[in-house]
Amino acid sequence: MSGKAFFVDLTKCTACRGCQVACKQWNKLPAEETKNWGSHQNPKDLSAITYKLVHMQEIADAQGGLVTWAFFPEQCRHCIEPPCKMTADAYDSAAIYHDEKTGAVVFTEKTKDLPDFNEIREACPYNIPRQNAQTKVMAKCTMCLDRVQNGLKPACVQVCPTGTMNFGDYDDMLALAQKRLAEAQKRYPEATLGDPESVRVIYLYPVEPKKIHTYAVASLDVPLLDRRSLLARLTPFRRPLA
Repeated sequence: MSGKAFFVDLTKCTACRGCQVACKQWNKLPAEETKNWGSHQNPKDLSAITYKLVHMQEIADAQGGLVTWAFFPEQCRHCIEPPCKMTADAYDSAAIYHDEKTGAVVFTEKTKDLPDFNEIREACPYNIPRQNAQTKVMAKCTMCLDRVQNGLKPACVQVCPTGTMNFGDYDDMLALAQKRLAEAQKRYPEATLGDPESVRVIYLYPVEPKKIHTYAVASLDVPLLDRRSLLARLTPFRRPLA
């Protein structure tokens, strides 16, 4: 397959949060106003000014004893057939940009004119889109498209010190993910890849994905759809905005 992809090896993540900081710095995003909510994770969730967030989850055994920490640097998956764009296209095909060369899915300023943010968010099986409450512009990870178009790695990949974050041609990243999965399963029998044929951000989960995060893999309530299936769900009388 053409285009680019990330491979995120969670067996190597130490929650240093370098990726989270680098994302903020490169995209010139302001800091969140946060407070202690009983977790090392901060902030609590993604937002219109936080495109990448390292989730921290304690994984217990069947008896309730703590076994290990699971770290999950969450970001947009840049779906190969992005349902957010398919939904937005019914109103304005320029609101969400799908770059042909890389596969990056980028929200533009025109998202502020889409009539229903919840419709865009609910179309995403990973619960990723967020909206600025003041400007109404929708936002998420851009794949650092400006960097990638100039031959650079995304900022989060550039700073990762452990090899968790990887980036390159899709076929190469998928091959690397499959190779690492075979190796990881010797130590982590539950290890699996997250929706590798449907997204451009391929995670290697050392345990069952749902133990790490509710939306680690595509939500069963919002299945990944191809273009024909999604369009069939849209209201037949919907028209683009003038």
